[in-house]
Amino acid sequence: MNLEQARSNMVEQQIRPWDVLDQDVLDLLYTVPREEFVPPAFRNLAFTDMEIPLRANAAEGERMWAPKIEARVLQEVAPRRSDRVLEIGTGSGYLTALFAHRAAQVCSVEINAELAAFGKANIARHGVDNVQLQVGDGARGVVPDFPFEGPFDVILLTGSVPLMPRGVLEALAPGGRAFAVVGEPPVMTAKIFSCGAPGEYRAVELFETLLAPLANCERPSRFRF
Repeated sequence: MNLEQARSNMVEQQIRPWDVLDQDVLDLLYTVPREEFVPPAFRNLAFTDMEIPLRANAAEGERMWAPKIEARVLQEVAPRRSDRVLEIGTGSGYLTALFAHRAAQVCSVEINAELAAFGKANIARHGVDNVQLQVGDGARGVVPDFPFEGPFDVILLTGSVPLMPRGVLEALAPGGRAFAVVGEPPVMTAKIFSCGAPGEYRAVELFETLLAPLANCERPSRFRF
């Protein structure tokens, strides 16, 4: 496989048509080698428009996002050089590395120890030095035993949630924003939540998609008659 041609095809045929036109984002896709974050068994799929399993017999939520989703989220969230980012769900570490190139610091938590080790090795090999990784459960936001302290300027949920956890929103700094895919099949919507002031939040819808659920995510109450 000609890696550079495959990378270029990914950008021009998948990512640009998805309204990702920020040149800094597009340039970063050439800087961070996506194929180095894919398990060796699936490396020939690194540039395809699909979710890639992160290990053999991967569960539904143990997959890399499609490239166009990664790039679109990076563009929409627009991390700044001064931002402190919390990522809930490290996975392969690829999205972690993309944000690390744009932000001051990325704190990433992964509930699955095997995936956490995989992501950590990928990030270390890439040489990113402004990332902190921990094994833990971040589904409900920052709580007393959570490995990282808020507030954060950016929060990313890499799995879907039926509703946005209040604990996640409360971990945002004023002026901060959080990305999440919210809803349940067959209707899910990617949204950015912004914090104007403590306790004040606004949501903007980006696009419709389907994404595996975040482990241990908060569920809405169900009435029984």
